[in-house]
Amino acid sequence: MYDLILKGGNVIDPSQGLNGVYDVAIDRGTIAAITPSVTEEARAVIDVRGKTLTPGLIDTHAHVYRGGTPPTLGVDADLIGVRAGVATVVDAGSAGCNTFEGFPLYVIPNADTEVIPFIHIGRTGQAQFPDILGQRHVDLDATMRTIETHKDLIKGVKVRMTGLTLELMGVELARQAKRVAAEAGIPLMMHIGIAGDTDARFDPDAIRELLPILQKGDIVTHCCTHAVGGMLDREGKAVPEAREAYDRGVWFDMGIGGGNSIDVTRRMLDQGLVPHCLGTDMTATSRSNSVHSFVEVMTRFLALGFSLEQVVTMATSNPAKAIGAEDRLGSLAPGRQADVSVLEVRDGEWIVYDTDMRSGRTGSVRTEQAVVPVLTVKRGEVFTPEWGPRPWGWEPDPVPE
Repeated sequence: MYDLILKGGNVIDPSQGLNGVYDVAIDRGTIAAITPSVTEEARAVIDVRGKTLTPGLIDTHAHVYRGGTPPTLGVDADLIGVRAGVATVVDAGSAGCNTFEGFPLYVIPNADTEVIPFIHIGRTGQAQFPDILGQRHVDLDATMRTIETHKDLIKGVKVRMTGLTLELMGVELARQAKRVAAEAGIPLMMHIGIAGDTDARFDPDAIRELLPILQKGDIVTHCCTHAVGGMLDREGKAVPEAREAYDRGVWFDMGIGGGNSIDVTRRMLDQGLVPHCLGTDMTATSRSNSVHSFVEVMTRFLALGFSLEQVVTMATSNPAKAIGAEDRLGSLAPGRQADVSVLEVRDGEWIVYDTDMRSGRTGSVRTEQAVVPVLTVKRGEVFTPEWGPRPWGWEPDPVPE
């Protein structure tokens, strides 16, 4: 007897090439079977006919260190996780070596959502902004010791190459972060673009020195930022180093946050630089003001002309590979961790906008489909969604009359 059967849903699992109606059986926290019809009995059966089932969604860029970062940054992991259709979130460097202990003590034990932390190269992480103002704010030895102590938790190193930090320390900071990541055998995630920082002097050509530091398996986040220091030159062409990084296996993460431009995204797509992962850069502020939810990021890419299967790939199997967890996440194959997102793809008329709220950009795109969460299964346990980040729930803005 199985613990749970999800019956009759439209399963999309790019890791197995599945796109059709299947039953998914779950037992003892793992996927037990996925077939057109499971005939064995189960302790619970949930009818999901007409709904879309995917491997548990993975947000590759969020900030869930509430209390250890400013109130505008840290957001409750479950609010943007299992209560929002997302099974796993990557905390993208909220904590550094001096502040990391809060994750195993307070954040992870109190979250039903799986939280995978990356460690910030700065000692205090993002407890303050700017986060690094000189070498005194970086302790490579202590960072390495923290990674070794928590090697089962820390799956990447984060460096923010932006604003005043870049002005004061130059690309050497990125090289230091890469040395630590390489020694630890984990990826480096690099933030690019000045958005959200001080109005420091900023060399827009620094990106051409930064991208070559990233190697296969590393991650560049905010890949479609409109900000100074992004991947596009003054003529809107991707710098050659962007194509070179893409071709050698650097993961491109959206990190949409508060500085993503639909125009830049389209220009990147036109040049063959398709993001691999749909990281939200979700914070307390961005949930209310700009990004809203992971499922709305999925909706954005449907609006840009991607198929649902392509979007699911960027939300499941690609992120699992990027964080080195493809052996248990990002797939509904039997034996994998029982993480499942049940979604509804609604027909209607909506509009999504640029997330750059500061400069008054008004880029937008209409969509006739919107993704909303129905329920999340995490390690076999079922969670229902909250109401949603907007007064009317999960759907994007309606098309103005």
